[in-house]
Amino acid sequence: MEKKKTMLLAPAGDMERLKMAVLYGADAVYLAGESFGMRAFAGNFAPDELREAVRFAHAHGVEVHTTVNTMPRNDEVMQLPAHLEMLDAAGVDALILADLGAFTMAKRYAPHCKRHVSTQQSVSNYACAAAWHELGADCVVLARELSLGEIRTIREKTPPSLKIETFCHGAMCVSYSGRCLLSNYMTGRDSNRGACAQPCRYQYALMEEKRPGEYFPVFEDEMGTYIMNSRDICMIDHVREMMDAGIGCMKIEGRAKSAYYAAIVTGAYRHAIDAAAAGVPIDPVWRDEVEHVSHRHYSTGFYFGEPGQYYQNSRYIRDWQICAMVRECDADGNAVLTLNNKFSAGDEVEIVGPDMRPFSMRVEALFDADGVRVESVRTPQTTFSMKLPREVPPFSLVRHAVELSAQE
Repeated sequence: MEKKKTMLLAPAGDMERLKMAVLYGADAVYLAGESFGMRAFAGNFAPDELREAVRFAHAHGVEVHTTVNTMPRNDEVMQLPAHLEMLDAAGVDALILADLGAFTMAKRYAPHCKRHVSTQQSVSNYACAAAWHELGADCVVLARELSLGEIRTIREKTPPSLKIETFCHGAMCVSYSGRCLLSNYMTGRDSNRGACAQPCRYQYALMEEKRPGEYFPVFEDEMGTYIMNSRDICMIDHVREMMDAGIGCMKIEGRAKSAYYAAIVTGAYRHAIDAAAAGVPIDPVWRDEVEHVSHRHYSTGFYFGEPGQYYQNSRYIRDWQICAMVRECDADGNAVLTLNNKFSAGDEVEIVGPDMRPFSMRVEALFDADGVRVESVRTPQTTFSMKLPREVPPFSLVRHAVELSAQE
């Protein structure tokens, strides 16, 4: 008997990332308008773009959840009604809220939107989750610091009508559910208002007051000096356990990450959730896909205990690079593409696309926009063509292995 599927919620920092998340299998996407969102440096959506995003998502049967999860100051509260009314009129399906005042105002000014409680509220127990449900919440996004056992208890002791949402993949914050003042103190950029400078990733040294410029390394232990550097969370090997715990929505972190990241990680978890729902093992190729995106060293977060820090450095692992995106392709594999990063005839590349198992090929020939054969394509956004072994859908990606990880 097939299990009830858990919803997959993917990040959409701008329209390109939204389209990739939708086409690669998201059940819902989350994004922000131009204000009140926790990712100030994502592309975010102006009102007209937001309406276009909702139309595109809804045309593909995908929900749109919008963040209104900063903690507004007095002078900002007066702007909330108009913002909420705009989101409601745009057809947004749900609002992700952290501030109790904003949560209350949303009922009045965005009556057609469901109200979800953001992880910024640090919901960590069943009493808190139930209280939010009594206030009108349709869903709570639990604190990242909970174990799978604690989540299971919250699910058992709260009404079935309350959806439980947790993060399954992406960056983690060394501070408790993102409530950090280090960025504010060091750079003036408020982490709780979407502008974190990530000083937890810096390498620190000790300087004695009377010896300026003379730096001494700081060691938490023999492993090194990156004493606050969090690992990324990756739960793709444990999707079935998350579903068994009653998690109704799995959320991928990454609104500030690339369209390639949105596509690949969404596609991998789509196949993992579908396999778990059908009661079959995940195909290893989809587990391997999460290694094809830029990431820090993975952990299982707090689901099975302390994740531990990674002390050696704060660099990303980058072993693959996107070369191009397929715009159209006929039944014989004749494809028109746009270039992202240069590559050449003779290169070994991989093709991955919406609901399509990745495959490898050697590039036999490349042709410019005029049909002239060229040895390589170099200028980003250039239109060119190449022959693929078979037909692939639009928005398929060409990538190749390349060492992009920063070196010591």
